[in-house]
Amino acid sequence: MSAPSGNPIPSAPPSYEEAVGINMNYPHPYPIPGPGQKPDGKGMNPPPHMGQPPPANNPIAVQTVYVQQPVLFCDRPVQMCCPSCNQVIVTRLSYDSGALTWLSCGGLCLLGCVAGCCLIPFCIDALKDVDHTCPKCSALVGSYKRL
Repeated sequence: MSAPSGNPIPSAPPSYEEAVGINMNYPHPYPIPGPGQKPDGKGMNPPPHMGQPPPANNPIAVQTVYVQQPVLFCDRPVQMCCPSCNQVIVTRLSYDSGALTWLSCGGLCLLGCVAGCCLIPFCIDALKDVDHTCPKCSALVGSYKRL
């Protein structure tokens, strides 16, 4: 029986050597030394890349870069490197009335403290927002908002 193209239909699947392509009748892509011969190295190594320049013997300059971790500001002074003057500092604190101060004042007014006691939150630093400044260059470094 033959296929429409004229090739006979095989009766059994191909052997492993036939499927992989190993056949002693075909020449090998690389020279294989015979028994008792040592490889001469010709054709054994791939050719050098033509696009790569030869390695240079120039010294390599290494630069160390220190990355500062983000600083979390709170209601206490923080030791850090000032981004403005690049000095290691301990921040100076200044307090400003913020949302928590005004909400506390309004809450005391609703409770009946209208004779002046509602102004007490403006005297308490624990209810105010905190600004961190550099003591050397007076730059604003960060803020801490209570609300």
